[in-house]
Order: sequence, then C-alpha cells, then structure tokens
Amino acid sequence: MKAIVQDRYGSADVLELREVERPVPAAGEVLVRVRASSVNAADWHIMRGDPYFARLFLGLRGPKSRIRGMDFAGVIESAGAGVNGLLRVGDEVFGEVSGSFAEYVRVPAHLVERKPSNLSFEQTATLPLAGNTAWMGLRELQAGQKVLINGASGGVGLMAVQIAKARKAVVTGVCSTRNVEQVRSAGADHVIDYKAEDFTHGSERYDMVFDLVGNRSMSSLRSVLTPDGTLVLSGGGTFTGGVLFGPYRLMVQAKLIRSFTRQRLVVLEAKPSKENLAALRDLAESGELVPVIERTYPLTDAPDAIRHVELEHARAKVVVTA
Repeated sequence: MKAIVQDRYGSADVLELREVERPVPAAGEVLVRVRASSVNAADWHIMRGDPYFARLFLGLRGPKSRIRGMDFAGVIESAGAGVNGLLRVGDEVFGEVSGSFAEYVRVPAHLVERKPSNLSFEQTATLPLAGNTAWMGLRELQAGQKVLINGASGGVGLMAVQIAKARKAVVTGVCSTRNVEQVRSAGADHVIDYKAEDFTHGSERYDMVFDLVGNRSMSSLRSVLTPDGTLVLSGGGTFTGGVLFGPYRLMVQAKLIRSFTRQRLVVLEAKPSKENLAALRDLAESGELVPVIERTYPLTDAPDAIRHVELEHARAKVVVTA
C-alpha cells in the first residue's frame, strides 16, 4: 500500500510517499480502507520532533511511528478475532490512530465508531482529534455560562464554538480579521478581532476560557476569568534558544500554581474515546456540528498539506484523501 513515511525529523521535505506492507489486523482490531484523513498540529510537531524533550518518547533520531497522520474515515476491510458484531466488513467508520496518511490503517475496534450518516468521508475525517479535543475541553461547560475561545478559527476552535453553542453557552471567539465572519457564522455570539482588540484588556469576565494558542501570559488569561472560573489549556508549543514558549509554558505554570487558586486550571489531555466519537457523530447528525474544510489534498501531496498547516495558519481543517 502507499503511505506517507518519514525516517528522520525535519521539515515536510523529510516526508516521502512509499510502498509499505499492508497491515494485518490482530485480535480485537479492524483494518480500515482509508478514504480521508485530516492534518493536525500534532502531525508537524511529530514530524519535526518538536519540542525536543518529546523525542524521549517519540524516538531520539526519528519517530518510532514512521507513518504520519492521526485521523481517519473509511470502510472496514477486514477484522481480527474477537471483534464483536457491532462492527462488520463494509461498515463506514471513523476514529483516531497513528499512521492514517496511508491507504489502509489498522485500529483497535474499541476506538472505532460508525461514520455520521449525513457527512462525507472528507467531512468526517475532520472530527476525531480536533472534535475530541473540543468536546473534552468543554465537557464542564454549562448552559448559560460565558466561554471565551482563543483561537476560534482553527480546526479545534471552530468545532469548540459549535459544541459550546450546542451546550447553550454564550460564546466569544477570538481570531484574526480575515476569520471574523467565519467564526460568527459558526455560531459565536461575539467575535473579537485580536488585531484590533486585546481581549485581556476588556472588562468582560468569563466562566471559562479555552485557550488553543498560548499567546497570552498566565496572569492575563486568569484576569478575564470569574473568581471561580475555569481555564482550559490545549495545543502545542516550541523551544527557541532553550526557552519554552506557547501552550507548553502555560501548562507547566498551571500545574505549579493550580493548588493555590480558586480558579480551575486544566491541562487538557484529550485521549481517543469511542464514547466521544459517538457524541460527535450525534452532534453532526443533528446538524449542531458542521465540519469546515479549507483545503483538500490527495495523499501524494500530504507533505504540502502539512506544510500549509504548519506555516500558513490554516483556517478550519485541511483534509487528505487516499
């Protein structure tokens, strides 16, 4: 089968389309013929081995998992022993697993769910990682509460806006000028253009801040929370000159100080979940969650897709079709 493979860390230039052995599902696994996948920030972080300390578990000189991609939507081709009758050959499914920029991927059956009936494979492929991150980040949000989403125009951000509205919250999205209308059309009650206004200088206070960017200080983010509000931190980061920047810095700070404040400081760990996939499917089928795709690339051009997400601040989701 064809797959996007890397042997060493670096830019998208280290990625190659190669013929590799087609996987065989073990007991409790299914083999999925991938119809579409999507690009996440995690793909280029792993590609570059960034931040450097992550190489301790990713692989010192190159990633242990050599095929990139994390989301998939496709059709079950075969099943290993012990897969129950809820999943059958020919079922259209989706989920999250490493190695999805390929024609086939094998997946533990407990991490696979039926595809939303009203979405295409391309739309469905945007849901697993980004949707799960948004769903988990907002799981404590209550109806009527005010939430601010910093980074509302990205893949996670646009889903977070829609999920927050489905939970009947009052949503403020922060994005750049070119994305204001897109965030508003996703359902945000208020949109702040960060190029024109710094939300940390305003008088509004929020029950929850969902930060997907890491471009504000901990004190600034906490200043816009209510006294018992919740700050949820998610996203990547990088080392420059030995200094930790971005969300990773905030995550370290949150773990150090959260025992000393009434405000809840949450470092999000959104692990793959069949139950969360089912919840996302239900939202999609009800029309409350509509994936937004900026661009679509064929599998042969997956390196360009990752390059676009890394360097050009992609809006919404970028999809790779196999």
